[in-house]
Amino acid sequence: MSFDSDKVVAVILGGGAGSRLYPLTATRSKPAVPIAGKYRLVDIPISNCMNSGIYKMFVLTQFNSASLNKHIKNTYHFSAFSKGFVDILAAEQTPESSEWFQGTADAVRQSLRHLQNQDYEYILVLSGDQLYQIDFKDMIEKHIENHAEISIATIPVNAKDSGGFGIMKTDHDGTITSFIEKPTADLLPDWISDTGAQMQAQGRDYMASMGIYIFNKSIIGRLLLNVHPSAKDFGKEIIPAAIGNYRVRSYQYDGYWTDIGNIHSFFEANLDLTEDIPSINLYDAAMAIYTRPRMLPAAKLNSGCVKSSVIAEGSIILCKSIEQCIVGIRSRIGFGTELKKCYIMGNDYYDTLAQINAQKESGLPPTGIGENCHIENAIVDKNVHIGNNVTIIGGPELPDQDHELYTVKDGIVVIKKGSYISDNFVLK
Repeated sequence: MSFDSDKVVAVILGGGAGSRLYPLTATRSKPAVPIAGKYRLVDIPISNCMNSGIYKMFVLTQFNSASLNKHIKNTYHFSAFSKGFVDILAAEQTPESSEWFQGTADAVRQSLRHLQNQDYEYILVLSGDQLYQIDFKDMIEKHIENHAEISIATIPVNAKDSGGFGIMKTDHDGTITSFIEKPTADLLPDWISDTGAQMQAQGRDYMASMGIYIFNKSIIGRLLLNVHPSAKDFGKEIIPAAIGNYRVRSYQYDGYWTDIGNIHSFFEANLDLTEDIPSINLYDAAMAIYTRPRMLPAAKLNSGCVKSSVIAEGSIILCKSIEQCIVGIRSRIGFGTELKKCYIMGNDYYDTLAQINAQKESGLPPTGIGENCHIENAIVDKNVHIGNNVTIIGGPELPDQDHELYTVKDGIVVIKKGSYISDNFVLK
C-alpha cells in the first residue's frame, strides 16, 4: 500500500542541553555537532526523510541553536515549485505557555499550532542525535496497512544494552502490549521477545524503542492537548499510557542504529566509519546523507602513511602518519605529526599567510595541528590551534577531568573548540 508523502510532516527534536556530549555542546546544540568529517548530526534525520520522499520538516530548537539555525538555512533549499521545506521552530513564550520545552512531548505540543496550515494526516517524530539509514516510506506504509494509530520503530538489543532503553513486548501481529522503561537485570527474563532467528542468534532478544514515532494527526492532538495536557515526555509518559488504549504497532528495524548520547558513543560511531566495511554506508547513492555544499578544493596529502582513515575535502596534510582517523574539512596537519584513533573536526576557515605570520610573531600557533605532534584517542574540535611537539594520548588511565582547554571522558581527550595548545604541551 502506497502513501501520499504530501500527507506526512516530520518533526525533528533538537534535544536539550546535551550535557552528556559536553564539551562538544558547550557552544552548539546536539544536532549541530559535526560528524563524519563533513556533516552535522541533524543531516541524518533530514536526509533519511528526503530519501523516503518526505520533504515537509520542522526542526525544534532550544539550546545553543545559532549554529544549527545557520547550518539549516545555508543547506536546505528546495525549488520554488516544490512544497518542501525545512523550517526552524524555536522555543518561544506565548500566552498559553511562558516556559521553554520541558521534554519531547511538550516540545511537539507547543509546536502543533505551527502545523495548522499544513495539510497532513501523519506526524513522523524523530530525534536529532541518532545515526541510521531507514526507509521511512516502508514504515509509514506498514503503519497505514495495519490501521495503526501510533507506530514505534524498535530495534533488537542484547541484555547488556537493554537497561538503557524502553523495552516493549508485542503480540502475534506486532501490536505492542506492554512497555517498561530501562528494566533492571532481574526483570529481563519476562521481557524476551521473538526478534527473529538472526537477531536471536546474536543474543538480541529484547525490543527497544528507537525514539522514532508515527502518529495519526487526530491521535497526537488528542493525546497532547486533551488526554495528557501536562505530560512532558513521549517515552516515559505518552507511549506507556497509549498502549492498550490505542492501536500501537511495532516496526522492527534490523539495520544499523546508534544513539549519539555521550562522548564514548560519539567517538566510537565516528571511528567505525574508518572500517573497511563500516556499519553505515555513506557511499550508498540511494540513501545519501546531504549537507551544506562547500566549494572546497580536494584534500592535499604529503604524508608518509595513511591507514584506514577518512579525509574530508579542503584538508592540507603533511604529517608522518594517520591511522584510523576522521579528518574533517579544512584540516591542516604539519610535518612529522602522528595521529591514531582521532576525530579531527577541521576548521571553519583558512588562515591567510599574513595571519599565520602574525600568530607566529605573537608566539601563538596557527589554526590546525603543528609539526612533530603525537595525538591518540582524541577528539579535536573545530578551529583549534595546536603548536609543535605536542603529545596528547588518551587512555583508560587518564582520570575524567575538565580543563579550560580540554576535557577527558572515559579516557577520550576532547580538545575544546577554538583552544590554543602551546608548543611542547603534554597530556598522557
